[in-house]
Amino acid sequence: MCQNCGSALPADELKCRSCGRLTHADDFEALSQHARLAGQAGDWNGARAAWERALAVLPPDSPEYRTVKGRIESIDLQLGHKGGIGKWLARLGPVGIIIWKSKTIALLFLTKFKLLLLGLTKIKTLLSMMAFFGVYWAMFGWKFALGFVLSIYVHEMGHVFALRRYGIAATAPMFIPFFGAYIRLNQYPANVGEDARVGLAGPIFGLGAAAFAWLCALATGNPIWYAIAHTGAWINLFNLIPIWQLDGGRGFRALTRKQRGMVLGVAVAIWVLTFQMMFLLIAAGATYRLFSKDYAQEEDNVVLTQYIGLLVLLSLLVFMSTP
Repeated sequence: MCQNCGSALPADELKCRSCGRLTHADDFEALSQHARLAGQAGDWNGARAAWERALAVLPPDSPEYRTVKGRIESIDLQLGHKGGIGKWLARLGPVGIIIWKSKTIALLFLTKFKLLLLGLTKIKTLLSMMAFFGVYWAMFGWKFALGFVLSIYVHEMGHVFALRRYGIAATAPMFIPFFGAYIRLNQYPANVGEDARVGLAGPIFGLGAAAFAWLCALATGNPIWYAIAHTGAWINLFNLIPIWQLDGGRGFRALTRKQRGMVLGVAVAIWVLTFQMMFLLIAAGATYRLFSKDYAQEEDNVVLTQYIGLLVLLSLLVFMSTP
């Protein structure tokens, strides 16, 4: 029987046909947590074994199954299972380590680049992007419009990257002029920590897009790149306001009251130094959330570091890209 909707299920059914819930959702979550902890501890063999067990409780046509397969393939590359490359390189000592690290970095770049292209294969995403692009082309010209729509696309694919990492099903990005873009989740994150990381992944990728535009501005001197970098940084800062369903609001759910106070202090300090009103809005939102009762009981230093790091780096980009 399905624990979500109560529908009768055959003994070998891996997914409820009525509500779509995984039959062994609890087992999958436990195995996923075990695999992630093993990976964080550097126990790749243990992580691989846990992901292998997770495959057995997943339908082969599910997004979770594809995500886990990708995790196993990545671990295989880490372990050098394919052709014994890792063992061969290990014999080369420091030179082998440099080659291995370079290969790993290149693989990571290609994997994320492939992910960035994934959304462009969805016709609805492409059509909404074209409509979005057309509106801003008419207002600011095609060059800025193209950079603007791609910056937002990269931001949204940051969310997609994090969602795939946690095996959470979601739609492709949809663009709405004067609003931005959104992704609709088909299932909820397991806890506030996952939700916070999914939320902040957008601004993290957005920071990368804005930094890339700024580097292009330095290389070419073309003011359009400065405009794209400045606008991208500003929009990602707006998303960090810790209210409602903005990315900053999701990030704040994983922070304790003490950690929220630390974010407030950083936002106020940056506002004093820059007089950027955006940081006053972030500080106001942080003050409100400081006294709300939805704060976490246990500290999440990863989310705190990501949040403060984004505030500092995005503020620098806003300053450096200002005409």
